[in-house]
Amino acid sequence: MSSVPPALAALIAGFARSAVAPHGGAFRQLAPHQLAPPVLQGLLARAGARPQEVDAIVLGNALGAGGNPARMVALAAGLPEACAAYSLDTQCCAGLDAVAMGAALIASGQARLVVAGGVEAWSRAPLRQTRPLHAHEAPQPYERPPFAPLPQDDPDLLLAAARFAAERGYTREQQDDYARRSHERARQSQGLVANEIIAVEGLRHDAYPRPLGAAQLARMPVVAQSDLHEAAEAAQCATSALAVSTRADGAALVLLASESARAQLGLRPLARWHGYRALGGASRMPLTQALAAADSMLVRSALPWHALHAIELHDAFAVQGLQWERHLEEQGVDSALLNRHGGGLARGHPIGASAAIALVRLLADLQRAPAAGAWGLAAVAGAGGLGSAALVQSIS
Repeated sequence: MSSVPPALAALIAGFARSAVAPHGGAFRQLAPHQLAPPVLQGLLARAGARPQEVDAIVLGNALGAGGNPARMVALAAGLPEACAAYSLDTQCCAGLDAVAMGAALIASGQARLVVAGGVEAWSRAPLRQTRPLHAHEAPQPYERPPFAPLPQDDPDLLLAAARFAAERGYTREQQDDYARRSHERARQSQGLVANEIIAVEGLRHDAYPRPLGAAQLARMPVVAQSDLHEAAEAAQCATSALAVSTRADGAALVLLASESARAQLGLRPLARWHGYRALGGASRMPLTQALAAADSMLVRSALPWHALHAIELHDAFAVQGLQWERHLEEQGVDSALLNRHGGGLARGHPIGASAAIALVRLLADLQRAPAAGAWGLAAVAGAGGLGSAALVQSIS
């Protein structure tokens, strides 16, 4: 089913993540090269691998504003100076795309042992300004860069979510209910997911999930509504603050190994990286391509949706989760497979790490499957109309 011959496909020999902390929270003083190293060191210790055996590190990071965060993390974590270091920025997709790049390094024979994933220290993100064109002008601060050349093709992501909600008929109540369910699942699973978390700054659980009653839901302000639909329809399908994932800090990593490295180093593989698909779509609707990438990958792999044991979507917006639930129901698949322990809405959104966190969550769920050979899918949509999806299978 994989497009990569089994002898070349990357094995996943370990996974770990930090907790996710809201912006300005427990990790507020940590730069990426301070946040990720404890996770990397804990990952290697769990897998029984030594730092000097790592050939390369590939890290997603969206807010570092240049430099090479992967190299900084490698040196701070005690990886060998000879270790190759690649930093990757595809925004929300970066953490999963980095793992795909690590798997490609192994499949091509360029590396045998790779650490890959993502890290985001949003609390310490640099202040950004555009350089003035003329000497008399002042620099212009900006919050986010453009993701499409033409402004009309690059809407604010909150506006894009509200437009999508109105287009598909997802009401505010449906969006808020999805978010409430995500928080409730995450709260109930705090103890269950603890084994995938490496404590950083003493934080051993995701800090954001919280109980949400009817009174709290009613107080949530509207943050966006569509400008392309009738006023009544736009208001009914408006997006509230609850239906948007909060800014956050976090890191997540996996250890990828070739078959030869597994045999020589005595590693115990937990899963196999089977397939990957990254797609672009209309930049004016940057929420939908995760599903397009997942559909395309499953078709290529000749694997039906109902063969999946677990699905982990980084749902930065509730409308994305609602889109996936509707699609799964159309496929005759139980939508409870989606983010069964809460998603990005409940954890928060450390942009460059979010998709890698989703992958770690998926791998942890596959380890609890009743039998080896369980299939899992991780997916994410990114700014600019990007989408990425990965297919993995448990081994033990």
